[in-house]
Parts: sequence; C-alpha cells; structure tokens
Amino acid sequence: MPRTYQEELKFLEKLTPNSWRIKKDFVPNMNVEGVFYVNDMLERLMFDELRHSCNAKGFGGFLPGIKQIANVAALPGIVGRSVGLPDVHSGYGFAIGNMAAFDYNDPKAVVSPGGVGFDINCGVRLLRTNLSEKDVLPVKEQLAQSMFDHIPVGVGSKGVIPMTAKDLEEALEMGMDWSLREGYAWAEDKEHCEEYGRMLQADPSKVSARAKKRGLPQLGTLGAGNHYAEIQVVDEIYDDFAASKMGIEYCGQVCVMIHSGSRGFGHQVATDALVAMEKAMKRDHIDVNDRQLACARIHSPEGQDYLKGMAAAANYAWVNRSSMTFLSRQSFAKMFQTTPDDLDMHVIYDVSHNIAKVEEHFMDGKQKTLLVHRKGSTRAFPPHHPLIPVDYQLTGQPVLIGGTMGTCSYVLTGTETGMEETFGSTCHGAGRALSRAKSRRNLDYQSVLTKLEDQGISIRVASPKLVMEEAPESYKNVTDVVNTCHAAGLSKKAIKLRPIAVIKG
Repeated sequence: MPRTYQEELKFLEKLTPNSWRIKKDFVPNMNVEGVFYVNDMLERLMFDELRHSCNAKGFGGFLPGIKQIANVAALPGIVGRSVGLPDVHSGYGFAIGNMAAFDYNDPKAVVSPGGVGFDINCGVRLLRTNLSEKDVLPVKEQLAQSMFDHIPVGVGSKGVIPMTAKDLEEALEMGMDWSLREGYAWAEDKEHCEEYGRMLQADPSKVSARAKKRGLPQLGTLGAGNHYAEIQVVDEIYDDFAASKMGIEYCGQVCVMIHSGSRGFGHQVATDALVAMEKAMKRDHIDVNDRQLACARIHSPEGQDYLKGMAAAANYAWVNRSSMTFLSRQSFAKMFQTTPDDLDMHVIYDVSHNIAKVEEHFMDGKQKTLLVHRKGSTRAFPPHHPLIPVDYQLTGQPVLIGGTMGTCSYVLTGTETGMEETFGSTCHGAGRALSRAKSRRNLDYQSVLTKLEDQGISIRVASPKLVMEEAPESYKNVTDVVNTCHAAGLSKKAIKLRPIAVIKG
C-alpha cells in the first residue's frame, strides 16, 4: 500500500539548516542512510516533487529525487551515505545530482551505469583570455557568429576534425594524449584537466561497433540539450588568491566556457552496458528496488567491461572538448588577428560531472579504495590533495559550475569538509525544475530571446524548440545551488561569471 505524503515525512529529518537525513526504512533494504543538501527554496522543490509523486500515479517513468537517493542507498557494497547535492532532480536510476561510493574490495559491491548517466563524462572546461569586456563588446555579434561557424552544433552535427576509424580507436585509448599528438591541444591543457585528460583503463575493444559508428562523425561537436559554448565575463571575485592562481586578475576579464560530453558514443556505451547487466543481475541474484538501477558486481566480467568502456567514452569526451577548445582558439585568433598564445587562451580547468572513478578515501581513520559514482556532481578535492595540479595545491581543485542559458556560472574550490562529507564532491549546475515538455508548453520562444537580448546576451541556436527547453525558468537558480554548497562547506565560492554570448545546439 503506498504511503501518504505525511507518512513519508516521518522518514526524513532535518540535520542542519542545509541538510536532511533520509532514514534507513524510507525504502526497503537500505544499507546506509541518505542525505540531501538544500536551502529553503530548493527544499520546497524537493518536497513538492515528493508530494506530487504521492498524489499522482507514477512519475513520468521516474521516481522523485528523494526516493532515488534512498534506492541507491540499498545497492550492494555502498559505503558512507547516498548523497543528493542541491541541484538534485529525478533521473534514470540514480537522481541527477546523486553521488555514491562503493567499496572496491567488497566482492558484492556493484557498478551501475545509472550512477554515471548516458552522457558519460559530460563536463565543463573553462579557458581564460587576456581580453577585457570592452575589447569584445564592439565585435561581440561577429565573435558569436564566428564561434557558431567554427563549432559544429545541434543534434546530428558532424565534426570538422578529420577522423578515421583508426584515429577513433587511438583517441578512445589515449584521450587528450591523442589531441596533443595531433596538434589540437597544448601540453599545458592536460595539466589542468581531471585525470590529466586520460583514463588509463580505457579499452576500445570493450566498446560495440554501433557505439564507434555513432561516435566517429561526432567528435569535435557540441551537440544539443543543455550543452553550450559561452563567451563569459568575470562578474565577481570572492577569493582573490584562488582567482590569481587561475590567471583571473580583474572583473571584466573575458573567458570561454565549453559544456559537452561523449555525444552518441557515450549514450551507446551506457545502453549496451544496461542490457548486459540485466542478464548479470539474474545470474548473480542481485535484487534492486528499481529496475533502472541495473548493475553488476564491480569485479564481474560485465562490471569490468563497463568500466573499461566507460573510460573509453570519458576519453572521447576529453578529446571532444579539446577539439572544441582548438576551434574556439581559432575563432578568437581570427577575430583579433593574433595567435591564441598571445591571447593567453589557457585552460583554467576541465572537470567531469558524469563519471565513476576508483579513488582513495579515508573512512573512520582508515584508507579505503572506493568506486565513486558521480552523476550530475563534480569532483571537488581540497588543498594539498595529490591528484590536483601543482598550481592549485594551495587553493584546492577548481570546480566549474555551469549556469543555464543566460544565467551566471561559478568557479568554486574544493574543501576538506567536502572530502569528509561527500567524498570530495559538490554540485554540477542548476538542475532542472521543469521537464522539457513542460518548458515547451509554458514558455514562448520569442519572449525568451527578447529577455536574453535585454540582458545584452548574443545567442546563436540551431533549434528554436531548444530555446524554451533550456530557458532559465526551466532550471533551479544556480546561485541558490552554489550558495547552498558554500554554506554547507562542500565547496567554496571563488569567481562568478556572466555570459555575453551563448552558442547552443
């Protein structure tokens, strides 16, 4: 018998002004508790979603975020807590904005593609320039058009970087080392990239021919959905020391942000793995609360095949963002008739927000090897962590939080509190508040464009329907999300950026 909304509330307890505990009996078989981080506004959205699901039959194929966090807490081998970050909303299996860590050495522990998502290594890259807003404003429209012309965008877009089947195999294995070898990246780009732009366990032989066929024409393309390339301006600096380490010297400095992932390639890798894992679950007698949480034991053939295929898709995404970095540098260099080097177009950082990775963490004073799933959540390691670049050892890892079309974005830094509470993870963006269908019904294409124009934002978009789906009203307020992570101590605000031109699929 389904519980009423009031009965559901008995299993939830407010821990701090910014966090709620999900008690162990909220859903059956929970191995650990759940936790989610919110402020007053985001709290209302979370509870509205729960209330709606209690009153409605089904929830559009997805359970509400709170239920999904709890169902993840019931997966075999999970340790610590199942964590919902402030941008959490319902997704496939795991909520988007949900992170969970599994004991790598527990033979029963699992890996779940739903905990990574279909767009494997969807992530954000930020480039700085030595241009100021006043340098760019007179040519802003031409620059936006030049970026739009250089970077292939939209659903079926094809890449302009020459690729053969052999090149693709090498790119899948080598990640950014391939981009470097082929002359599409600078050596310094790798230093400022999570995993140095290459997951070493990638094995292209674990990837289906169909995935490779889908991926071959799309390398170096932005894609559609919430992906974008933006020309941004530094709006506020909260941490002068961290900003100066990133090469950000003053408000008004121009940056470029690229948000994209592994395109149809990663989607196919995830789809193939889900099919294989449904069979593995029957064989190994793994029971889950939601069939979308299909999973396999980490050390089973299916688990290892997925991790190797996922790593190949992660490498694909880094090559993809590197290729678009190359195209952005070309675009700026042409417009300002100089070289990208003279424009100081260095990568500040590149970070993933859909990935599963083997990491070392301390739990109860002991070092443990964990498989950390981050879906719609970003790694945020603290100062002095061995896996972050030498430039950022004193500040903590830069964390890039992309806003939605026409809203601000943020750069945060990792903290020790985040390391202890969320395995070094923080939010990834705004998180949807309205479904895509609802956005199309409720919003008007022209009024969204006019609003952006009034804000002084140039826009180039391949599909009009996308404008409604990606309008700021469709999302939670990114400032609310970032402020909640800052207040909870999971990450620390460093820089705020506002867009002056948006390129979308």
